[in-house]
Amino acid sequence: MHPILGFIVGALIGALTASVVFVLVVSWPVLRVFWHWLPEILLGLGLVYGWQALMQAANLVVALLVLAVLVGVPAAVGPVRRRLVAWSWCLIVRHRLRMCFAAFVATNRNGVLPLVLLARPTPAGERVWIWLRPGLSLKDLEAEGQVHRLAVACWANEVRVMRASRRYAALIRVDITRREPLTDTVVSPLPGFIPTDVPANAPTSPGMPPVGLDLPDVPDEPVTGPDDNPRPRKPRNPTNNSTVADPSGFDPSDYA
Repeated sequence: MHPILGFIVGALIGALTASVVFVLVVSWPVLRVFWHWLPEILLGLGLVYGWQALMQAANLVVALLVLAVLVGVPAAVGPVRRRLVAWSWCLIVRHRLRMCFAAFVATNRNGVLPLVLLARPTPAGERVWIWLRPGLSLKDLEAEGQVHRLAVACWANEVRVMRASRRYAALIRVDITRREPLTDTVVSPLPGFIPTDVPANAPTSPGMPPVGLDLPDVPDEPVTGPDDNPRPRKPRNPTNNSTVADPSGFDPSDYA
């Protein structure tokens, strides 16, 4: 390519790239608001346009029956209802964390808050990923007072803040605990495999009686081994005149 033509093409590419970046930087406050409310916006648009499409495809009675089925079935089925409630808590937690960042979490010099990325439900609560802007660090969030404030604001029992990536220090993870899943009762199917005609005092395994240890029946006697008795030491012979006493305390008779 001719140098003059290459200069013109490069200038056009640079101007186009700079224009896109300039638009993103200028419109970022508005895009940030849309990002925070993106699930609610999509849900609202889906309800409005979905209801409009349903009304155009059927009459009012059929539309109400379809709406009752779409709302009643998830509310009646337990696993579906709990799943919807869990995802609803994810939406609530994103807004609660954003309010916490605006209220008491330290910002950088330009006043830019951390960016709340995604959230998903966990067996104990919710997990949220956050991107820290320049000027912030993990220590600004993992302090004891800040963690307790986050737990109170999120209506949770406990909040843990940790790094989510080994490569990027700005990507952190917030684990919100609302319940303890290990305290639930786990139903085991093993009792259903026991035959009904087995007596109560039957051995635990075929052909072998149950083995147990009763500590009160064990005598409490000290057990001594052959190595427990100390070896007798040969006494020194102070009457031996043939041996000259060493000032350092060495006695040759010990090795006789």
